[in-house]
Amino acid sequence: MEFMEILESRRSIRRYKDTPVSKETVAKIIQAAILAPSWKNSQTARYHVITSQEMLSAFKETCLAEYNRNNSKDAPVLIVTSFVKDRSGFNKDGTPTNEVGQGWGYYDCGLHNEVLLLKARELGLDTLVMGIRDEAKIRELLKIDESEIIVSVIALGYRDIDPEMPKRKTAEDITIFY
Repeated sequence: MEFMEILESRRSIRRYKDTPVSKETVAKIIQAAILAPSWKNSQTARYHVITSQEMLSAFKETCLAEYNRNNSKDAPVLIVTSFVKDRSGFNKDGTPTNEVGQGWGYYDCGLHNEVLLLKARELGLDTLVMGIRDEAKIRELLKIDESEIIVSVIALGYRDIDPEMPKRKTAEDITIFY
């Protein structure tokens, strides 16, 4: 798939086929995400991958709001994204390098997640990024240490619908040249 085709065909998918996704495929997708840039090459993004039916059911029931539970009910894989706090955007002594502070960790995780979404699409899979989730319950269920900041949950699978592309702004709408 050409890059523009990947971008133009990517959608937030809310219905998935009953087709498993292999751990090898998930590993390829995450390996691509690792290639994304990060502040001072800190590589603080982390991925907690849920594939077992038992854990998927428990996670969807206890960690997702009803809206996202419904949107990801068929997804065979859920990926919790996080980053190691106090590293990206921080000096070695623990002080932030500028006013953004932890924002650099969120930024870096977002860059990694975008590569993950695009690689998934290149491999014929689709995703849904969900931010409405219960951080405390996720941390408890997956035993995620307080040293990580949980960012999102990404549903991953093979689409069972083909929605239209939503209207997008043009470059002229959002660009200011100086």
